[in-house]
Amino acid sequence: MAGNALTGDGILADTFDYVIIGAGSAGCILANRLTADGKHTVCVLEAGPPDWNPYIHIPAGFIKTLTNPNINWLYQSEPSHWTGGRKIDVPRGKTLGGSSSINGHIYNRGQRMDFDSWSQRGNQGWGYADALPYFQRCEQRIGGEDDQFRGRKGNLQVTDLNYSHPLCEAFMAGANQIGIPRNADYNGAKQEGISYVQRTAYRRRRVSTARAFLNPAKSRPNLTVRTNAQATRILLEGKRAVGVEYAKGGRGGQINQVRANREVILSGGAINSPQMLQLSGIGPGALLQSLGIEMKHELAGVGENLRDHYAPRFTVRVKNAETINERARGLNIVGEVIKYFIGGKSIVNLSPSMVYGFWHSDAAARSNDLQFIFTPASYKQGVHGLLDDHPGFTVACWQHRPESTGWVRARTADPFENPLIQPNYLAEEEDRRVTVCAMRLARKLINTEAMKPYFDFEVSPGVEVQSDAELLEAAREYGNTTFHVMGTCRMGPETDPTAVVDDQLRVRGMEGLRVIDASIMPVMVSANLNAATMMIGEKGSDMVLGKPALEPIIVPE
Repeated sequence: MAGNALTGDGILADTFDYVIIGAGSAGCILANRLTADGKHTVCVLEAGPPDWNPYIHIPAGFIKTLTNPNINWLYQSEPSHWTGGRKIDVPRGKTLGGSSSINGHIYNRGQRMDFDSWSQRGNQGWGYADALPYFQRCEQRIGGEDDQFRGRKGNLQVTDLNYSHPLCEAFMAGANQIGIPRNADYNGAKQEGISYVQRTAYRRRRVSTARAFLNPAKSRPNLTVRTNAQATRILLEGKRAVGVEYAKGGRGGQINQVRANREVILSGGAINSPQMLQLSGIGPGALLQSLGIEMKHELAGVGENLRDHYAPRFTVRVKNAETINERARGLNIVGEVIKYFIGGKSIVNLSPSMVYGFWHSDAAARSNDLQFIFTPASYKQGVHGLLDDHPGFTVACWQHRPESTGWVRARTADPFENPLIQPNYLAEEEDRRVTVCAMRLARKLINTEAMKPYFDFEVSPGVEVQSDAELLEAAREYGNTTFHVMGTCRMGPETDPTAVVDDQLRVRGMEGLRVIDASIMPVMVSANLNAATMMIGEKGSDMVLGKPALEPIIVPE
């Protein structure tokens, strides 16, 4: 159903109504929704391959996806003071489904206050009551009882973890002992409390947005999906986006173009979206000039406002219980694989975290401002995905809404060069304060009465680390990302000189160009980002199609 046109460069380009850059958490939803009525033609450009890698679909396969260059951009952040001069890995999905195909498949929306703060910053239609119907439209909640907050008819299956462990039960009992209650649904009426995780996995398989949204739409004649097609620049005529140039197969591949009659939609994520705008001549003037890129439209905020969750971790040597460390070795893992394939409960079907908790840094906190996670496994220090040789468990903790901001900047004018990424972890004093509070809570949790039968000794950071300064130094030396980068094409009102998109997700000062992904978040949500990014994709699709927003759902606090 696509047409074609001769470009100014003499290239015969296919023409569509909409061209989407990136088939990730938002891009796959957009592809589905924009083609559903059959009225519009859509082309999706994905830099990575199809999602055929088997480790994508096996829940525990996330360990393998974190280091696979075929399906992961394998970015790294720049060193900083509060990472002890270390570079930090910034994995991003590079396949159909994007990061929803390589993440820990945790489903966590965030709390009401997060989205209300977006609205309070001048972004009309983005409060919690406005976001809730789009969360509901997206999801197919399996289990649970709260239909006031949850959706039952969406594409995305959301399930409860169907695996318990004595250490998990003891950890939650210990949390109860220090006043943290069980919460049946942290995506429901309130977030605070502790529970097993909810996740995007169903019947022993990951539910990525490619599986949930793109696959059902692939047979539509008005949808074209091109993989191994890396966008190199957005084509502009004056202040209007008219198409996309891309390289088939990446560097050295054939250069092609696709034209957009209506809009180009950028859904590359918090790293790739600002880089693509900058490479196309849209961004901070001084940066573009320094890179020798012709400035087409100056927007100071492109690439700024980068935020991420930064997590110190506590690891403990375990006694009187078997952990995942032992189950993943020798003949044990053979048995676990067999159990997985015959439908039994198996560690192969697990998420990286099994228990989620949300609590306060101090009594004055109006809402829970920190998070902790628990898993009955531990990893060798500094080695991704390599389990310890001895029984152990891990508690990680982090501040929900960091105030420290960094940036993403194109390194050169070459679209195949990785951008510079600087999150500036812990740069703000408040972030350091909450992080220390989170670490003290984590230590309290691992030392409860309920944990005593299993607690042998603290391996890291070690009991000798006690003062605030010592805890901060441990965070500086060993803390790591939780893979939740956002904010680099921030949404904001016209009065905000650093906003990149308006509350309709249109790039300011441009026509026919939107950004719809995690980069538009004005501030961090109290959560993993996949759920909120999918909500943005759902809501953004209605904006693109000119549909009225879904009726807000006002629920009592």
